[in-house]
Amino acid sequence: MGRVTQRRKVHKFVLDGSPQALEHPVRFKEDVLAVEEPLEIRLGEMSFSVTMRTPGDDFDLVAGFLVSEGIIWEPGQLVSERFCSGEDENGVQTFNVVDAQLRPDVERPDTGRNVYTSSSCGICGTDSIEAVRKSSHHSPREDDVTVPVPALAALPDRLREAQAVFDKTGGVHAAGLFRIHDDGSTELLCLREDVGRHNAVDKVVGWALRAGMLPLKGTVLQVSGRASFELVQKAAMAGIPVLAAVSAPSSLAAELADETGITLAGFSRGHSLNVYAGRDRVIADVPDAEAQAVGDSRQSLGY
Repeated sequence: MGRVTQRRKVHKFVLDGSPQALEHPVRFKEDVLAVEEPLEIRLGEMSFSVTMRTPGDDFDLVAGFLVSEGIIWEPGQLVSERFCSGEDENGVQTFNVVDAQLRPDVERPDTGRNVYTSSSCGICGTDSIEAVRKSSHHSPREDDVTVPVPALAALPDRLREAQAVFDKTGGVHAAGLFRIHDDGSTELLCLREDVGRHNAVDKVVGWALRAGMLPLKGTVLQVSGRASFELVQKAAMAGIPVLAAVSAPSSLAAELADETGITLAGFSRGHSLNVYAGRDRVIADVPDAEAQAVGDSRQSLGY
């Protein structure tokens, strides 16, 4: 997997009381870590953003980030992407700077804006709170897709099965774009992994932009971890009508889902899920009065 993962020697302490542990309580082993490195995004000569990410699918990440920022919304607006020269202390190309060339008529952001994204919290340092909210050129509210409860609840397992980097490291988030067919079967269109959940979503959205698929009508975005305001906004900017998360949404995420017409599900665990917004898209075989969508909301799936 190249720079996506890195091996490191560790000391493992075993305290389970077994004879082997009592004899050798400290063991030396090799562990596999998910790589985290900075990526600078440039728009021509202007440095626009720096994000901490897992290397890989960087052009998708940049394209998706520009969609999320409301700068572009169709593939023709992104003329080209290329890695800029950059070397580490050993003279090796780092591939940590991407220059995106936009079509001349695309409005550039203010050069004075300072945008930094970390792998944990997402966007930081925007000019004001108002700058966090973006206006989408796509409307999830107008999407008439419906999703059966069993198919929606099964997506976390489908996502987990496809997480190759998580299998090796246990240290990355995932975002998977699915299409649910009329017979209830699900099709995984794209999966991306990253140390940052927002990066994983940007990589999916960027893949879709570059493939000419925006807006992403009739799709479901399944994410590991929780659903934040930022993830709902990214879904809205890409025209995704349904967002489902393994863990909880935030209050602002639920409010934004209502505002933008997105169906938002949380605590999706295979046997149950909670719908926080857009209930009309979710098709169940039982009346609401009999539906039980609570489950153990604190159970962990290993994310």
